Amino acid sequence: MIVVTRLNLTRFAVNPDLIERVQASPDTTIIMVDGARFVVQESMEELIAQITDFRARVLHSALRMSSSAADGGI
Repeated sequence: MIVVTRLNLTRFAVNPDLIERVQASPDTTIIMVDGARFVVQESMEELIAQITDFRARVLHSALRMSSSAADGGI
């Protein structure tokens, strides 16, 4: 999950796997696969960085789990 901030300063978490697209015109809007839209304070570049970090953490965890299983740890 990534944490984003609405324009009214409330924060919430979004599953980046369910984001269809992000647009900036001028406010950053997250459009979800179900059509829901969220206008957030973060820039498009910040969202892309958060999503990239999230995916890197997922891959790192999967690699650690895979290594642990290969070593007989599971």
